[in-house]
Amino acid sequence: MFDSRLLRTFDEVVRAGSYSAAARALGYTQPAITQQMKALERSVGTPLFVRVGRRMRLTEAGEALARHAGIILENLSVAQEQMTALTRLHSGRVRVCSFPSAGATLVPEALARLATDSPGVRVELQESEPPESLERVVRGEADITLAFTYPGLREQVPDELVEIPLLEDQLTVVMPAGHAMAQRRAVKLEDLAEERWIAGCLRCRTNFLHECAELGFAPDIVFTTDDILVVQSLVAKGLGIAMMPGLVLSFLVHDRVAGRALDPASRRQVSAYVLREHLSIPATAMVLDELKAVAADRVGC
Repeated sequence: MFDSRLLRTFDEVVRAGSYSAAARALGYTQPAITQQMKALERSVGTPLFVRVGRRMRLTEAGEALARHAGIILENLSVAQEQMTALTRLHSGRVRVCSFPSAGATLVPEALARLATDSPGVRVELQESEPPESLERVVRGEADITLAFTYPGLREQVPDELVEIPLLEDQLTVVMPAGHAMAQRRAVKLEDLAEERWIAGCLRCRTNFLHECAELGFAPDIVFTTDDILVVQSLVAKGLGIAMMPGLVLSFLVHDRVAGRALDPASRRQVSAYVLREHLSIPATAMVLDELKAVAADRVGC
């Protein structure tokens, strides 16, 4: 109903007390002010002013509009400031969903850089494994998700999503520090065929079973857990060994646990996924830039 330009003129007329005074304050001619107020009265469908002698007096409708005009204009001003801040990367909210090992490594580093470069950008964190994490973006529950894929498996990525590759994460075997194989720089998976294993999330477990099957053996999986710290604790107690991503090596918390790369190397692809239209949102683009910068520093992990 309201044209903000006309509403600002109306507010100034009320403040100044006359069309001529408002014209001087706004740099308009008096006829221009008169025409604007007539246009506003047409839009609301009732007179807003009556002339009493040489003075203007508000009608009941004019008084009602005057009570709201200041609030409306203030809210518009705040909205304009927020839009300006968003388009200039000064602020914004970005919901980032991540799987645990990236959430403990890439995400904190990226957010630390972001806090320095653009402190007004607020990031909300979520945790989920693919494929559920990908579906969260499709459903509008997250703006960016970090997920991983394995080259030996057929991975389904929703058509709506754009993939931004970040890094190749080399898989490792986590074992007790006193294990005989811990003396080697790298280990062969087939040499561990008789070990007791701790398996992770469904996607990681599926890849693990696939790689073992390619080598002609079925691993003895004694525990299954998505919790990285639980895996480390079980390994530290000598209850099994685990195939885990290289990202985990940067936050091993048990001195009785060692990680060794696989020979030949086995890797998974870590990527960020967003809806295509989100790439043009400045705050989202800023978070993606920081994630790419952090990932570039970890190439080869």
